Amino acid sequence: MTFAPEPLDPDDDRPPYEQVASSLGAAIRTRRIGPGEKLPSHKALTEMYGFARATIQRALRDLEDEGLVVSRKGSGVFVRNRTERPAGLRPYVEQAFSSSAVTIDFAGFSSETLHGALQEPMDKIRVGRLTPTSITVRILVPDMAVPQAAPVRREDCGDDERLRARMHDIMVGYARSIRDSMSELSHLGLVPETRVDVRVHSGTQFFKLYVVNQEDAFFGYYPIKANKVVAQGEAIEIFDLVGKDTVLFHYSVNDNESSSGTQQVQQARMWFDSVWETIARGYDLDGH
Repeated sequence: MTFAPEPLDPDDDRPPYEQVASSLGAAIRTRRIGPGEKLPSHKALTEMYGFARATIQRALRDLEDEGLVVSRKGSGVFVRNRTERPAGLRPYVEQAFSSSAVTIDFAGFSSETLHGALQEPMDKIRVGRLTPTSITVRILVPDMAVPQAAPVRREDCGDDERLRARMHDIMVGYARSIRDSMSELSHLGLVPETRVDVRVHSGTQFFKLYVVNQEDAFFGYYPIKANKVVAQGEAIEIFDLVGKDTVLFHYSVNDNESSSGTQQVQQARMWFDSVWETIARGYDLDGH
């Protein structure tokens, strides 16, 4: 393998180790360094990037924490072979925005995590570091106008309109913020075409799913936990779907059509499109 890193952005104000980790991570995600391949030595990476050995070591530790590489004593650092692993969503979303046409499909209980993951790439678009020509986001969430399996009152597992109204407001708030941020990028002339669509369905969403640029899928479960919330001015003990710290498992399309990663992404896309095109209904975030 002959690996030559992309030139680092001289205007990037992140610490050097983050810049190196981002560069190597991008090379791994785009298969410029393939699964199972060995990374260049610490000495070679030091020469390539022009940073101290300690900086390179810190960057590699971050990549290992992220689950992209594994260090083998006496052998070096290797890209992980498996695509099924707990993964952080943010770096993959940011990498997706280096493409010309960006697509993100999300199915879940609310779009809070997606909202957070979009902030950094949108900031980079605003300062000209990322320049996609189109962004399309589809958000698929439960219809809080009808009873759900959760959230429910803890005392009797009963439906409570106040809990559904609270979740509705949370969902609408994050989805509207995503839409407005995308519209701003378009109005400012930074991204020629942006589109955010929201649809709802009657079933309770017990898992979250992201499909990024049709090539990467992230899947995680919502555990049910006891919680206490305030709804319409009253504290209520509930059983709640908790997803903020959900472990996401990552699957990627690769050259092997029969590989687990490729099939998982294909099935995720099929499932999302089947629900989106059949039982899901369009939702107006402005309530018109």
